[in-house]
Amino acid sequence: MEGEYDNLNISYNIKMKEIILASNNKNKLKELKKELSKFGINVISQKEAGFDFEVEENGKTFKENAEIKARAVYNLTHKPTIADDSGLCVDYLNGEPGIYSHRFAGENATDDDRIDKLLKMLESVETSKRGCHYTCAVCFIDKDGKSHFWEEYLNGTIGFDKKGTNGFGFDPIVVLEDGRHVAELSMNEKNKISHRGKAFREFTKSIEHF
Repeated sequence: MEGEYDNLNISYNIKMKEIILASNNKNKLKELKKELSKFGINVISQKEAGFDFEVEENGKTFKENAEIKARAVYNLTHKPTIADDSGLCVDYLNGEPGIYSHRFAGENATDDDRIDKLLKMLESVETSKRGCHYTCAVCFIDKDGKSHFWEEYLNGTIGFDKKGTNGFGFDPIVVLEDGRHVAELSMNEKNKISHRGKAFREFTKSIEHF
């Protein structure tokens, strides 16, 4: 990650000092803290901001769901807030599970439950038709209540079995171009290429304007 911002011409005279992440996900919080610490900006979870609740994600797109989550926290705090929504889109399934990735196998399903269901659905599907991509949409609501969006992707194919013990979600069955499953990557390797990592970095490129 060193040197990544050397050529971005970003002013380090940033006025914003704190952002609320509309989530209590420790991995997301850690990742965003790392990105924004370079600019002297602190990131706190919604629980640390005094709000520990689940928002109904009833949007029809990743962007809509990201804004729903960010807006719910912003409306209570009126402070800069950021949220993301992400999921796996499988070509053979016409983009499913998509925005329903987390609920794909039921409300209380585990990652293994979701993976097993997807593998079963693709049981007889050949490799050439198992294309997929992760999508991540980020919504940032500035101090004035205006929404800003970024969306990024990570392409791959669905493997036939699970490999790797890192990551989460569908990572053990998403295969990259180099043949490695996403769950075989280290945290740093994944953050450099992941849909969420790229979306957060695109956000930081615009941070001087907020």
